Amino acid sequence: MARLVVKCTWGAERPEALVQAFTVAATAAASGVEVSMWLTGDAVFHAVPGVDDVELPHSPPLSQLRDAVLAAGTLTVCTQCIERRDIGSHDLLDGVRIAGAAAFVAESLEADTTALVY
Repeated sequence: MARLVVKCTWGAERPEALVQAFTVAATAAASGVEVSMWLTGDAVFHAVPGVDDVELPHSPPLSQLRDAVLAAGTLTVCTQCIERRDIGSHDLLDGVRIAGAAAFVAESLEADTTALVY
């Protein structure tokens, strides 16, 4: 089965890049593709409950896209990124996992996997 790994490196400071990454991941998941989404940098804040939603014209709200990824795929936050922002595992939405660069590389290099970085 085809697999898609999507890494989002932007937070609300670049809303189009942020929402586009989530849109691609949610669309792939809805299409039956196995999806693993990784949040790094300020994107990790969107794995924390209560963070302001991001809305752009002609796009579903980011929270809706994120929930679709969580329901049908895997959502991972970068270990170093959450530690730099004083975010603990207890601060994350249910179902979000924490992993580092070695896990990202391993997932990205699996057979039949495409990796996209936003």
